[in-house]
Amino acid sequence: MGDIAKDLTAGTVGGAAQLIVGHPFDTIKVKLQSQPTPLPGQPPRYSGAIDAVRQTVAAEGARGLFKGMGAPLATVAAFNAVLFTVRGQTEAFLRSEPGVPLTVNQQIVCGAVAGTAVSFLACPTELIKCRLQAQGALASAGSVAVAVKYAGPMDVARHVLRSEGGVAGLFKGLFPTMAREIPGNAAMFGMYEALKQYLAGGTDTSGLGRGSLIVAGGLAGGSFWLSVYPTDVIKSVIQIDDYKNPKFSGFFDAFKKILASEGVKGLYKGFGPAMGRSVPANAACFLAYEMTRSSLG
Repeated sequence: MGDIAKDLTAGTVGGAAQLIVGHPFDTIKVKLQSQPTPLPGQPPRYSGAIDAVRQTVAAEGARGLFKGMGAPLATVAAFNAVLFTVRGQTEAFLRSEPGVPLTVNQQIVCGAVAGTAVSFLACPTELIKCRLQAQGALASAGSVAVAVKYAGPMDVARHVLRSEGGVAGLFKGLFPTMAREIPGNAAMFGMYEALKQYLAGGTDTSGLGRGSLIVAGGLAGGSFWLSVYPTDVIKSVIQIDDYKNPKFSGFFDAFKKILASEGVKGLYKGFGPAMGRSVPANAACFLAYEMTRSSLG
Protein backbone atom coordinates (compact mmCIF):
# COMPACT_ATOMS: atom_id res chain seq x y z
CA MET A 1 0.00 0.00 0.00
CA GLY A 2 1.52 3.34 -1.04
CA ASP A 3 2.27 6.16 1.39
CA ILE A 4 -0.49 8.36 -0.05
CA ALA A 5 -3.09 5.61 0.35
CA LYS A 6 -1.90 4.94 3.90
CA ASP A 7 -2.19 8.62 4.83
CA LEU A 8 -5.61 8.86 3.18
CA THR A 9 -6.92 5.86 5.11
CA ALA A 10 -5.29 6.64 8.44
CA GLY A 11 -6.24 10.32 8.21
CA THR A 12 -9.87 9.40 7.64
CA VAL A 13 -9.96 7.07 10.66
CA GLY A 14 -8.19 9.65 12.81
CA GLY A 15 -10.58 12.37 11.76
CA ALA A 16 -13.64 10.28 12.58
CA ALA A 17 -12.26 9.55 16.06
CA GLN A 18 -11.54 13.24 16.58
CA LEU A 19 -15.03 14.31 15.54
CA ILE A 20 -16.91 11.81 17.68
CA VAL A 21 -14.93 12.69 20.80
CA GLY A 22 -14.80 16.44 20.30
CA HIS A 23 -18.02 17.67 18.69
CA PRO A 24 -20.06 18.34 21.86
CA PHE A 25 -17.25 20.55 23.17
CA ASP A 26 -17.17 22.37 19.83
CA THR A 27 -20.92 23.04 19.97
CA ILE A 28 -20.57 24.73 23.36
CA LYS A 29 -17.56 26.71 22.12
CA VAL A 30 -19.51 28.14 19.18
CA LYS A 31 -22.55 28.92 21.34
CA LEU A 32 -20.38 30.92 23.72
CA GLN A 33 -18.54 32.66 20.87
CA SER A 34 -21.73 33.61 19.03
CA GLN A 35 -23.96 34.79 21.88
CA PRO A 36 -24.80 38.48 21.43
CA THR A 37 -23.22 41.06 23.71
CA PRO A 38 -25.74 41.68 26.55
CA LEU A 39 -27.27 45.08 27.05
CA PRO A 40 -25.93 47.15 29.97
CA GLY A 41 -27.13 45.62 33.21
CA GLN A 42 -28.32 42.43 31.53
CA PRO A 43 -26.71 39.03 32.08
CA PRO A 44 -25.26 37.14 29.10
CA ARG A 45 -27.27 34.35 27.48
CA TYR A 46 -24.87 31.80 28.97
CA SER A 47 -22.90 32.40 32.16
CA GLY A 48 -20.27 29.88 31.11
CA ALA A 49 -19.62 26.50 29.55
CA ILE A 50 -21.52 24.45 32.15
CA ASP A 51 -24.53 26.76 31.87
CA ALA A 52 -24.43 26.46 28.06
CA VAL A 53 -24.45 22.66 28.36
CA ARG A 54 -27.34 22.76 30.83
CA GLN A 55 -29.46 25.09 28.70
CA THR A 56 -28.70 23.19 25.50
CA VAL A 57 -29.65 19.82 26.98
CA ALA A 58 -32.77 21.30 28.61
CA ALA A 59 -33.96 22.88 25.35
CA GLU A 60 -32.84 20.35 22.77
CA GLY A 61 -31.90 17.18 24.62
CA ALA A 62 -28.48 15.54 24.47
CA ARG A 63 -28.61 15.50 20.68
CA GLY A 64 -28.42 19.31 20.75
CA LEU A 65 -24.75 18.89 21.69
CA PHE A 66 -24.22 17.12 18.37
CA LYS A 67 -26.03 19.71 16.24
CA GLY A 68 -24.12 20.60 13.10
CA MET A 69 -22.20 17.32 13.16
CA GLY A 70 -23.57 16.28 9.77
CA ALA A 71 -21.46 18.79 7.82
CA PRO A 72 -18.07 17.90 9.32
CA LEU A 73 -18.98 14.20 9.39
CA ALA A 74 -19.72 14.31 5.67
CA THR A 75 -16.38 15.95 4.97
CA VAL A 76 -14.19 14.53 7.73
CA ALA A 77 -12.77 11.92 5.38
CA ALA A 78 -11.75 14.54 2.82
CA PHE A 79 -10.50 17.02 5.44
CA ASN A 80 -8.24 14.67 7.36
CA ALA A 81 -7.19 12.77 4.27
CA VAL A 82 -5.97 16.06 2.76
CA LEU A 83 -4.38 17.22 6.05
CA PHE A 84 -2.36 14.07 6.67
CA THR A 85 -1.63 13.33 3.02
CA VAL A 86 -0.30 16.83 2.28
CA ARG A 87 1.70 16.67 5.49
CA GLY A 88 3.06 13.25 4.48
CA GLN A 89 4.02 14.40 1.00
CA THR A 90 5.67 17.51 2.39
CA GLU A 91 7.61 15.27 4.77
CA ALA A 92 8.78 13.17 1.81
CA PHE A 93 9.86 16.33 -0.05
CA LEU A 94 11.85 17.67 2.92
CA ARG A 95 13.38 14.33 3.96
CA SER A 96 17.03 14.10 2.95
CA GLU A 97 16.85 10.33 2.42
CA PRO A 98 14.23 7.60 3.03
CA GLY A 99 13.64 6.74 6.67
CA VAL A 100 15.43 9.76 8.12
CA PRO A 101 13.31 11.49 10.84
CA LEU A 102 12.41 15.11 10.25
CA THR A 103 13.37 17.87 12.66
CA VAL A 104 10.79 19.78 14.67
CA ASN A 105 11.28 22.82 12.43
CA GLN A 106 10.63 20.71 9.34
CA GLN A 107 7.42 19.38 10.92
CA ILE A 108 6.34 22.98 11.54
CA VAL A 109 6.74 23.63 7.81
CA CYS A 110 4.78 20.44 7.01
CA GLY A 111 1.97 21.56 9.29
CA ALA A 112 1.80 25.02 7.71
CA VAL A 113 1.61 23.55 4.18
CA ALA A 114 -1.08 21.08 5.25
CA GLY A 115 -2.99 23.88 6.98
CA THR A 116 -3.01 25.91 3.77
CA ALA A 117 -4.49 23.00 1.82
CA VAL A 118 -7.24 22.15 4.32
CA SER A 119 -8.40 25.75 4.70
CA PHE A 120 -10.35 25.46 1.45
CA LEU A 121 -12.25 22.46 2.79
CA ALA A 122 -12.58 23.80 6.32
CA CYS A 123 -14.15 27.16 5.42
CA PRO A 124 -17.49 26.02 3.92
CA THR A 125 -17.75 23.17 6.42
CA GLU A 126 -17.19 25.51 9.35
CA LEU A 127 -19.67 28.04 7.99
CA ILE A 128 -22.43 25.40 7.83
CA LYS A 129 -21.52 24.00 11.25
CA CYS A 130 -21.41 27.40 12.93
CA ARG A 131 -24.75 28.48 11.47
CA LEU A 132 -26.45 25.36 12.85
CA GLN A 133 -24.72 25.51 16.23
CA ALA A 134 -25.36 29.21 16.78
CA GLN A 135 -28.96 29.56 15.64
CA GLY A 136 -30.45 28.41 18.97
CA ALA A 137 -28.61 31.08 20.94
CA LEU A 138 -29.33 33.77 18.36
CA ALA A 139 -33.04 32.91 18.23
CA SER A 140 -33.34 33.15 22.02
CA ALA A 141 -31.75 36.59 21.89
CA GLY A 142 -34.12 37.80 19.17
CA SER A 143 -31.24 38.47 16.81
CA VAL A 144 -31.97 39.52 13.23
CA ALA A 145 -29.20 37.14 12.19
CA VAL A 146 -31.58 34.24 12.71
CA ALA A 147 -34.23 35.44 10.29
CA VAL A 148 -33.56 32.17 8.46
CA LYS A 149 -34.05 28.90 10.35
CA TYR A 150 -32.09 25.97 9.01
CA ALA A 151 -33.38 22.42 8.94
CA GLY A 152 -29.93 20.88 8.50
CA PRO A 153 -26.55 21.14 6.75
CA MET A 154 -27.94 20.86 3.21
CA ASP A 155 -30.53 23.53 4.02
CA VAL A 156 -27.75 25.91 5.09
CA ALA A 157 -25.83 25.21 1.88
CA ARG A 158 -28.92 25.72 -0.29
CA HIS A 159 -29.78 29.01 1.41
CA VAL A 160 -26.22 30.38 1.08
CA LEU A 161 -25.96 29.34 -2.58
CA ARG A 162 -29.34 30.87 -3.37
CA SER A 163 -29.33 34.03 -1.25
CA GLU A 164 -25.80 34.86 -0.13
CA GLY A 165 -23.71 35.16 -3.26
CA GLY A 166 -23.57 31.62 -4.60
CA VAL A 167 -20.44 29.52 -4.17
CA ALA A 168 -18.49 32.54 -2.92
CA GLY A 169 -20.93 32.74 0.00
CA LEU A 170 -19.79 29.34 1.24
CA PHE A 171 -16.26 30.73 1.50
CA LYS A 172 -17.20 33.64 3.73
CA GLY A 173 -14.51 33.78 6.39
CA LEU A 174 -11.78 32.18 4.26
CA PHE A 175 -9.11 34.63 5.42
CA PRO A 176 -9.65 33.99 9.16
CA THR A 177 -9.94 30.27 8.41
CA MET A 178 -6.48 30.35 6.79
CA ALA A 179 -5.19 32.56 9.60
CA ARG A 180 -6.30 29.81 11.98
CA GLU A 181 -5.34 26.68 10.05
CA ILE A 182 -1.84 27.64 8.84
CA PRO A 183 -0.22 28.71 12.14
CA GLY A 184 -2.44 26.35 14.14
CA ASN A 185 -1.36 23.25 12.24
CA ALA A 186 2.24 24.43 12.17
CA ALA A 187 2.16 24.65 15.97
CA MET A 188 0.31 21.35 16.37
CA PHE A 189 2.52 19.18 14.17
CA GLY A 190 5.68 20.85 15.46
CA MET A 191 4.61 20.27 19.06
CA TYR A 192 3.59 16.69 18.29
CA GLU A 193 7.02 15.88 16.90
CA ALA A 194 8.82 17.69 19.73
CA LEU A 195 6.86 15.80 22.37
CA LYS A 196 7.35 12.45 20.65
CA GLN A 197 11.11 13.00 20.46
CA TYR A 198 11.18 14.09 24.10
CA LEU A 199 9.20 11.03 25.24
CA ALA A 200 11.33 8.73 23.06
CA GLY A 201 14.59 10.28 24.26
CA GLY A 202 15.76 10.89 20.69
CA THR A 203 14.69 11.29 17.09
CA ASP A 204 13.60 7.67 16.65
CA THR A 205 9.98 7.68 17.84
CA SER A 206 8.89 4.43 16.20
CA GLY A 207 8.88 2.54 19.51
CA LEU A 208 6.49 4.83 21.39
CA GLY A 209 3.49 3.14 23.01
CA ARG A 210 -0.15 4.19 22.93
CA GLY A 211 0.10 6.13 26.17
CA SER A 212 2.90 8.31 24.84
CA LEU A 213 1.03 8.91 21.56
CA ILE A 214 -2.08 9.93 23.52
CA VAL A 215 -0.08 12.40 25.61
CA ALA A 216 1.74 13.85 22.59
CA GLY A 217 -1.42 14.09 20.50
CA GLY A 218 -3.49 15.67 23.27
CA LEU A 219 -0.92 18.32 24.16
CA ALA A 220 -0.24 19.02 20.49
CA GLY A 221 -3.95 19.63 19.95
CA GLY A 222 -3.97 22.05 22.87
CA SER A 223 -1.10 23.99 21.27
CA PHE A 224 -3.29 24.54 18.18
CA TRP A 225 -5.86 26.55 20.14
CA LEU A 226 -3.33 28.30 22.35
CA SER A 227 -1.72 29.74 19.23
CA VAL A 228 -4.80 30.84 17.27
CA TYR A 229 -7.89 31.03 19.49
CA PRO A 230 -8.81 34.73 18.97
CA THR A 231 -8.69 34.12 15.21
CA ASP A 232 -11.24 31.33 15.62
CA VAL A 233 -13.59 33.66 17.52
CA ILE A 234 -13.40 36.20 14.70
CA LYS A 235 -13.98 33.47 12.10
CA SER A 236 -17.11 32.29 13.90
CA VAL A 237 -18.72 35.73 14.26
CA ILE A 238 -18.00 36.56 10.61
CA GLN A 239 -19.48 33.28 9.37
CA ILE A 240 -22.74 33.70 11.31
CA ASP A 241 -23.00 37.42 10.55
CA ASP A 242 -26.20 38.49 8.79
CA TYR A 243 -25.69 38.72 5.03
CA LYS A 244 -28.05 41.68 4.41
CA ASN A 245 -27.29 43.64 7.58
CA PRO A 246 -23.73 42.69 8.54
CA LYS A 247 -22.23 43.85 11.82
CA PHE A 248 -18.70 43.37 10.53
CA SER A 249 -17.06 44.47 7.30
CA GLY A 250 -14.20 42.01 7.61
CA PHE A 251 -11.57 40.38 9.80
CA PHE A 252 -9.95 43.52 11.21
CA ASP A 253 -13.28 45.29 11.69
CA ALA A 254 -14.56 42.32 13.71
CA PHE A 255 -11.36 42.31 15.76
CA LYS A 256 -11.67 46.02 16.58
CA LYS A 257 -15.38 45.83 17.43
CA ILE A 258 -15.03 42.78 19.69
CA LEU A 259 -12.10 44.41 21.46
CA ALA A 260 -14.00 47.70 21.86
CA SER A 261 -17.22 46.16 23.16
CA GLU A 262 -15.94 43.22 25.22
CA GLY A 263 -12.24 43.75 25.74
CA VAL A 264 -9.59 41.06 25.37
CA LYS A 265 -11.82 38.50 27.10
CA GLY A 266 -14.24 38.79 24.17
CA LEU A 267 -11.56 37.22 21.97
CA TYR A 268 -11.45 34.21 24.29
CA LYS A 269 -15.15 33.40 24.59
CA GLY A 270 -15.52 29.62 24.62
CA PHE A 271 -11.81 29.04 25.26
CA GLY A 272 -12.50 26.53 28.05
CA PRO A 273 -14.64 24.21 25.91
CA ALA A 274 -12.18 24.56 23.02
CA MET A 275 -9.30 23.38 25.19
CA GLY A 276 -11.50 20.77 26.85
CA ARG A 277 -12.34 19.42 23.42
CA SER A 278 -8.93 19.73 21.82
CA VAL A 279 -6.91 17.57 24.21
CA PRO A 280 -9.06 14.38 24.14
CA ALA A 281 -10.16 14.86 20.52
CA ASN A 282 -6.64 15.25 19.16
CA ALA A 283 -5.35 12.49 21.41
CA ALA A 284 -7.96 10.23 19.78
CA CYS A 285 -7.12 11.54 16.30
CA PHE A 286 -3.35 11.06 16.47
CA LEU A 287 -3.65 7.69 18.20
CA ALA A 288 -6.14 6.42 15.60
CA TYR A 289 -3.96 7.78 12.79
CA GLU A 290 -0.74 6.23 14.08
CA MET A 291 -2.33 2.86 14.89
CA THR A 292 -4.17 2.67 11.54
CA ARG A 293 -1.09 3.64 9.55
CA SER A 294 1.03 1.14 11.46
CA SER A 295 -1.50 -1.64 10.82
CA LEU A 296 -1.33 -0.94 7.08
CA GLY A 297 2.36 -1.85 7.04
